[in-house]
Amino acid sequence: MKKRDILLVEDNPSDVDLTRRAIARNRIANDLVVVGDGQAALDYLFGEGAYAGRDLSVQPALTLLDLKLPKVDGIEVLRRLRADPRTRRLPVVILTSSQEQEDLTAGYDLGANSYIRKPVDFHAFSDAISNLGLYWLILNEPPPL
Repeated sequence: MKKRDILLVEDNPSDVDLTRRAIARNRIANDLVVVGDGQAALDYLFGEGAYAGRDLSVQPALTLLDLKLPKVDGIEVLRRLRADPRTRRLPVVILTSSQEQEDLTAGYDLGANSYIRKPVDFHAFSDAISNLGLYWLILNEPPPL
């Protein structure tokens, strides 16, 4: 069985690089698909725009969602994912540097599976990615899509 991708929704190139390095360091075998804004994430997940014709029967094993995104913010991306029967069960982990309590509350209110504040230190970030990979990609029993 082919390993499903991890979708990273992140507009900061440094954070994308950091995530790639942490995934490689932790030997997470899933491919990383990166989109740089909320609209691109929605297009990818719903097979629209640049991703028209993408096989929607193959959805990411995990979506890592930043909140402060151009075009469509992460909260709105999550709202649209949870409103659609095709994507409402996809595992979504908010991975953000936001310290705002209202972001935390809104994320959980809209059905985020987890909320993680990005550690500043690379080793702490790498450990967080390792734990995410272990839990969401190995231990967790995913819902039927």
